[in-house]
Amino acid sequence: MHRRVIGTGGLEVSAIGLGCMGFNFSYSYSVTREESIALIRLATDRGITFFDTAEVYGPFTNEEIVGEALKPIRDRVVIATKFGFNIDPATHKTSGTNSRPEHIRQVCEMSLKRLGIEMIDLLYQHRVDPNVPIEDVAGTVRDLIAEGKVKHFGLSEAGAGTIRRAHAVQPVATIQNEYSLWTRDVETNGTLATCEELGIGLVAYSPLGRGFLTGAINKDTQFGEKDFRNSHPRFTSEARQDNEPLIDLLKRIAQKHQATPAQIALAWLLAQKPWIVPIPGTTKQHRLEENIGSTEIALTTNDLSEIEQALSSIDINGGRYPEAMMGMVGL
Repeated sequence: MHRRVIGTGGLEVSAIGLGCMGFNFSYSYSVTREESIALIRLATDRGITFFDTAEVYGPFTNEEIVGEALKPIRDRVVIATKFGFNIDPATHKTSGTNSRPEHIRQVCEMSLKRLGIEMIDLLYQHRVDPNVPIEDVAGTVRDLIAEGKVKHFGLSEAGAGTIRRAHAVQPVATIQNEYSLWTRDVETNGTLATCEELGIGLVAYSPLGRGFLTGAINKDTQFGEKDFRNSHPRFTSEARQDNEPLIDLLKRIAQKHQATPAQIALAWLLAQKPWIVPIPGTTKQHRLEENIGSTEIALTTNDLSEIEQALSSIDINGGRYPEAMMGMVGL
């Protein structure tokens, strides 16, 4: 497995990571705790060293799964988790953002306990809290780093100005934003440029478009009742049909490389910058192997030009989040 360094603090991770959210949150996949642990351990056997979770996934139980799975090889992996929401401990319902310093400290302690570790390798603010100055957030994480409870600081879906303000207080190792062939906001909203200027890495979540870019989803696909894609504008039947030209493009490039659409989508991301790390999630062994295989695909200059030219004529139908959720990004 190839490795990449993200940020100026020497954070070295596998070229792709594993997003662990889907094991028990947001999707309607049927997978047991034991199966989840087995897949995480298989990922480590295949060279993946970077694992992403959050307190809100579950809530709380996703961190427990990740911690148990990685306990035998704790010294060889990088564990990232996140704070930033109000979560009722009794009902597990989420009610807005909360990045007050005292809350960050409380979440950090609980995450350490659930993960069964002494230090969080990478701690993200999950979403910017408009009610708490980002300087206070960065300062709190800076103190946690000084205390040996956190190693690196990250932000998720923060705007370029917020990134700069945070970085001035505590160096930001990486920004975690949605980035894929059908979500390219970071290229035009200043995020990529800011990361490059300041030496910050970019961790790309949903690099396979929540499954759409694998080619396994079409206009007739039915999602489970609790699957969050049911509420996303980009996943209406009409939008999926309108977005099929993107899959046709991926299939065309994949045929040249004897690869799959998913592998081309990941290889494209890896080709953008050496400090970009996708974290595709999966609950299936064959998809895990497929994703890992993308790190061995070298897209040519002609491939990248063909993709770029084709994308310029494809209009993606549908927003990536419902309106209320979009209001929480780019602050």
